[in-house]
Parts: sequence; structure tokens; C-alpha cells
Amino acid sequence: MKTYVPKRAEIKRDWWVVDADGVALGRLASQVASRLRGKHKPGFTPFLDTGDHVIVINAAKLVLTGAKLQSKLYRRHSGYPGGLKEIPAEEMVRKRPERMIELAVKGMLPKGPLGRKMAKKLKVYSGAQHPHEAQRPQPFVVAGAAK
Repeated sequence: MKTYVPKRAEIKRDWWVVDADGVALGRLASQVASRLRGKHKPGFTPFLDTGDHVIVINAAKLVLTGAKLQSKLYRRHSGYPGGLKEIPAEEMVRKRPERMIELAVKGMLPKGPLGRKMAKKLKVYSGAQHPHEAQRPQPFVVAGAAK
């Protein structure tokens, strides 16, 4: 029996809009990453990008459970000696909440060129407005959202 592999012309990409208001970061990121990969489709293929586009709105209103707001650190390194920068999650929520979601989702995608291609289909906005109305995105409700 042959394995079905979808052709590039057969891959249909939908647009989804997710409201992050009151949703836990990890719960949101795992379900968004799954949509970006295309795991919800019957033609899912691990080595192809079969996923959809996802728009996340209200990123500034997402929730971190437990003591993560005080204890979680976002680290980056310049590559030079002593170049480690640490930003607490509390400050990241205030300054760049979109980046928190992008980093969480990117960590759940495959590493390498395929994962980078999938990550480009994620659009995150801190407010309720987004410029993708022309694509007519469908609402996607995150399962287990604490509302």
C-alpha cells in the first residue's frame, strides 16, 4: 500500500483568529503550533508544511499560571563574553507580549527550515485589531481556556 503525500497544489491553507484574552500561554501556544503544523488535517505529513495561518489577538491579556510571572526569565545572548541578557516575564508582558507568544509557539515547532517556514504564518497583535480582515479568518477557540 502506498503512502499518500499531498501535492503543493492540493494543500489548502485556512486563516484562523485566536483571542488570547484570559488564556494560559502554554495552552494557547500548543494549540496554535498544532494548527501551524497542520496536525488537525487528515493529509498531515511531518516533512511538509501543510498548516494554516493563525492570527492571535489580545496578546497583552494572556495569563501566566502559578508564579511564572515573577520567576520565568527570557534569556538571550549577544555572543560576546558577558553578553547574557535576562528579562523577567513580568517586564516582557508589559513591553512585548507578542514576543512571548511567538517564542512559546516557535519552541513547539520543528527546528530548521521547515519550522521557520511554519513560524512565518503566525501573526500576533497585542490589541484586538488586526489587518487581515481581507483573508476572512475563522474564529478558533482554544480548548481549556480559563474564561
